[in-house]
Amino acid sequence: MPPLLFPLLVILFLTLVFLLLTKHRKNNEPFHPPPGPKGIPLIGNLHQFNALKPHVYLAELAKTYGSILSLRFGRIPVVVVQSAKLAKEVLQTQDLNFSNRPQFVGSQKLSYNGLDIAFSQYNEYFREVKKISVVHLLNSKRVESFAPIGQEEVLRMIKTISSLSSASKIVDLSELLTAYSSSNICRIAFGKRYEEAEGSRSRFHTLLNDAQAMFIASFYADFFPLGGFLDRLNGNLSRLEKTFKDLDAFYEEIISDHLDPNRTKSEQEDIIDVLLNLRKERSFELTLDHIKALLMNIFIGGTDTSSVMVVWAMTELVKNPHAMKKVQEEIRNGIQNKDFVEKHDLSKFKYFKAVVKETFRLHPAAPLLVSHEAVKRTTIDGYDILPKTLVYINVWAIGRDPKLWKDPEKFMPERFFETLIDFKGNDFELLPFGAGRRMCPGLNLGIVNMELALANLLYSFDWEIPDNGLTKEDIDTDVLPGIVMHKKNPLCLLAKEI
Repeated sequence: MPPLLFPLLVILFLTLVFLLLTKHRKNNEPFHPPPGPKGIPLIGNLHQFNALKPHVYLAELAKTYGSILSLRFGRIPVVVVQSAKLAKEVLQTQDLNFSNRPQFVGSQKLSYNGLDIAFSQYNEYFREVKKISVVHLLNSKRVESFAPIGQEEVLRMIKTISSLSSASKIVDLSELLTAYSSSNICRIAFGKRYEEAEGSRSRFHTLLNDAQAMFIASFYADFFPLGGFLDRLNGNLSRLEKTFKDLDAFYEEIISDHLDPNRTKSEQEDIIDVLLNLRKERSFELTLDHIKALLMNIFIGGTDTSSVMVVWAMTELVKNPHAMKKVQEEIRNGIQNKDFVEKHDLSKFKYFKAVVKETFRLHPAAPLLVSHEAVKRTTIDGYDILPKTLVYINVWAIGRDPKLWKDPEKFMPERFFETLIDFKGNDFELLPFGAGRRMCPGLNLGIVNMELALANLLYSFDWEIPDNGLTKEDIDTDVLPGIVMHKKNPLCLLAKEI
């Protein structure tokens, strides 16, 4: 490419965008948007946005502009809601008007153009696949049937930790919990442990990491008209295409294995079995692409969230020894003379349940939820919201709102003894799974997987910070960028068997 051609193309591109935006503004009716920081022409606020810690950046803006504020990302108007009252307005009162998803390049490609649950538009198709998920895939009976799988994978993890403990070796809980969650989800969805799931462990994690990277990647086409050519020039589109093809091949191999008439069927019906049976039985068209899109939600959405939340719970408990001691005593006194904690034991533990809630309050797995999109013009708190506005719910900020929570930065499970607030989508002070029509359908499965792993870690071992000069104050809570809020530095501890 000649040296001056690229800058000339960029100038031409920006000029076209400017003309389009100017025309758009002239045709708009006057409106009163929420307050927010001033942007610059064409770019809006993209240059100011902190993509590494967006939930923290937006919470800081709320101190200046209030609990509802507006930004612009290129051509896209953005509204951020950061209070329980306004979250209820978006997710309950006006739920129908905010039930769409923005059609971003990465999510559309990896979801087979919105054939999944998480990123599909709100229409008859979404209602049908949501029903399939709730009634057939993740109903209480099905989740109950998966319990033995979770128990087996927890016991495998405990055995590994016991070996490390006997050798006085440090336990990388971040790595072990990722392995547990990956194996669990693969067995539930594909019928195989993840090391066996059509390839090696490295292939599985490469696919998972590549997909997550594409979901948070910035594509010019998402924010600027005619921006697709820049995505081609910088290689983003080719990377997306490669990731999609690799994932598609992965799904294809596993589905083909299930369709093999000579396949040895396991006693436990997995998610693919259920979907393939529905494909035969239902009048609703369920193609292989539909099945792959639904598998994507389970594969990517289900693998990370449970392990991440156990890591955050253990992080807070190590930093708060009094809470650690209290929850361990409750569990150990509650199931004396047993080798491990079972699913039916979990309901006995009041303080343990409070620890789970407090972890969700401080460290929600998806701090901004998945973004919503306004269907039509409306008002929130007296401010006008235009159609196609991108709406973020900052549940991380709501969980730390001093108007709602006493000492909001403090890990204090006891606070939930004084309130009936829960995370099931009815209490807008605590929304780790969202609420309304777009609430996460995997809530029950995710909670069971998280609680079972956490309870057994606390029951089987005492945990200490390695004797390398670190103290509990040195255990950080920094996060990695992404849809799911991973702890930046692995949680490495010493385990002592009781």
